[in-house]
Amino acid sequence: MSEPSGVRQAQAQRTRSSVLAAAAAVFVDQGVQAPVRDIAERAGVGVGTIYRNFPTRADLVTAVYRHQIDTCAALAPLLLEESASPFTALTRWVDAFVEFLVTKHGLGAALGSGDPGLENLHALMLDTLVPACATLLDACAAADELGPGITAYTLMRAIGNLCITGPDYDRADARRMVAALLAGTRARAEAPAEAD
Repeated sequence: MSEPSGVRQAQAQRTRSSVLAAAAAVFVDQGVQAPVRDIAERAGVGVGTIYRNFPTRADLVTAVYRHQIDTCAALAPLLLEESASPFTALTRWVDAFVEFLVTKHGLGAALGSGDPGLENLHALMLDTLVPACATLLDACAAADELGPGITAYTLMRAIGNLCITGPDYDRADARRMVAALLAGTRARAEAPAEAD
């Protein structure tokens, strides 16, 4: 007797989720060019299962990062609700964005690879994360907590550039530099005018 379609769909979803989690972990360890067999082994599935779910490497890379990008974007309104101030929410969101950038080895290489299958990844990041950041910046501006002329795209691009780690510049360095950048965006209280 065959399984009901609902059971098959649930199993397929569990398999897909397992593959995505395994791929995310392997990408952190080895980068996005990691062998598919390493991902399959970590997920406890055959290589063919991965290719049935994700016919190309670009499909797999995009699916892994899409989930993480969506999670980061969804964090913005939650932080605005629970933080003491919009700037605190912005700071916490930027921390999550930095963690995403510095721990996802191979993301920068994937974005700059020229692989036509990955072109949509950069657009996905812009289309999803820039509006999330803009929401936080708008709230900061409304609360007079943000300096003038700061846009979400420019801020995120600056953060992205500061998160390019290497042999002499690690995660801690990136975090310090982003914190300094963010502190520089904060509105300054004007000094009181001197009495004549």
